Amino acid sequence: MRRFPLVVALILSLAACSGEKAADSEPSASPTTAVSAAPVPANAPVILAFGDSLYAGYQLRQDESYPAKLQVALNAAGTPVKVVGAGVSGDTTAAGLQRLAFTLDNQPVKPALVLVGLGGNDMLRGLRPAETRANLDAILAELKKRGLPAMLTGMLAAPNMGADYTRAFNPIWPALAKKYDVPLVPFFLQPVIGNKALLLGDNIHPNAQGIDRIVVATQGDVAKALKAAEDRHGA
Repeated sequence: MRRFPLVVALILSLAACSGEKAADSEPSASPTTAVSAAPVPANAPVILAFGDSLYAGYQLRQDESYPAKLQVALNAAGTPVKVVGAGVSGDTTAAGLQRLAFTLDNQPVKPALVLVGLGGNDMLRGLRPAETRANLDAILAELKKRGLPAMLTGMLAAPNMGADYTRAFNPIWPALAKKYDVPLVPFFLQPVIGNKALLLGDNIHPNAQGIDRIVVATQGDVAKALKAAEDRHGA
């Protein structure tokens, strides 16, 4: 598929991202930061965006990150919601699993929906797809245990990882989405891959305009997932 050569660059960008210093991005008080770019009702449901640099807003202002712009877009479209960013650059699925309980335990409001976007750094480090699958499975199991609806945003393997790796890696997200009956965005970066006008200098991380494009591509699915979660819980 023609998008795959650009995914090779993703590995390089994630490599830089996994070792980035705090000065590379906007400082924050903690990995979990509530966004308030758009006015929302005080009792609006909360979406927790739990992932890596693609949720953290690598080299972007806080109001340019995916969680911030998703919140603006959803509210503008008539879906009152507060989106809380819990992205940590460089996180693997194992690191995400390790901090999951702490992150959830410290939310002042129970999330109505948790977006899970992890896995790219596992590929970067050549971790076994079985480990990635097990960690994501454990994350989804914990969310289910806590009664927290989830939504996955997926990743694709770079071709230089080999056919065997690709066959094991790419099906992780569809399989887990089916197992836990959760919505899935198959490839989070699909709207920006190959378009340098939508990317930072590393040619992979979205710039502010790229985030806009990703939000347009995903906000409908997120809104639908939020509504389904609220309906299911009688909200």
